[in-house]
Amino acid sequence: MNENIIIGRNSVQEALRAGRALDKLYVRQGEPDAALGRIIAAARALRIPIAETDKRRLDTMAEGGNHQGVVALGRLYEYVSVEDMLVYAAERGEAPFIVLCDKVCDPHNLGAMIRTANAAGAHGVVITKHEGVGVTAVVDKASAGAVSHTKIARVTSLAKTIDVLKANGVWVTGADGSGEKTLFEADFSGAVAIVVGSEGEGISRLVREKCDFLVSIPMRGAITSLNASVAAALFMYEVARKR
Repeated sequence: MNENIIIGRNSVQEALRAGRALDKLYVRQGEPDAALGRIIAAARALRIPIAETDKRRLDTMAEGGNHQGVVALGRLYEYVSVEDMLVYAAERGEAPFIVLCDKVCDPHNLGAMIRTANAAGAHGVVITKHEGVGVTAVVDKASAGAVSHTKIARVTSLAKTIDVLKANGVWVTGADGSGEKTLFEADFSGAVAIVVGSEGEGISRLVREKCDFLVSIPMRGAITSLNASVAAALFMYEVARKR
């Protein structure tokens, strides 16, 4: 899906609230309900052109996604650098807390991770350019609009990014079933980055070797793994709790 399309009411509303540059807003023809009316009013206040169109065109623009009667056209998502995240943490007077996604390919999982990262107070999310999904309309919608309020970097090499973080005093912890400590035993009180692997393969070998620690999630039932976004959420909120 095109990265300059934003679909769904939450995503469009949060994009407007965050001041993202939108070129045009397309809304379903007919009398708008209260929620859609608020979106239209916000777009008008920002002098964003608005066009009424039928459901068929919205379906085409959203490429089958659940647009809920509204689609926005904007500029490509503006990624930041990892250094920007470190500066952001310093400006807030906080130890850096960064989430690294190693080749996460499912847009719904990535969107959920971004949403949780924002809620848990992370200073940014790092994704990979190759073998991983970027910020698309599906990711944006799955994040419930958190994409518009979260710093996201897209890097070529996660291993090199880890080197940059270490050089800036950030301890890097990988979420991995082979970890000797559980996330409840790990020390997340200082500057920390957590690495979450892909849905099928987990953390890649080179990235795993770059981590300072590997930490596991206790699994006491018959199931031996969790959905990537669920695992990430557990780690993020354990970091938030210990900070």
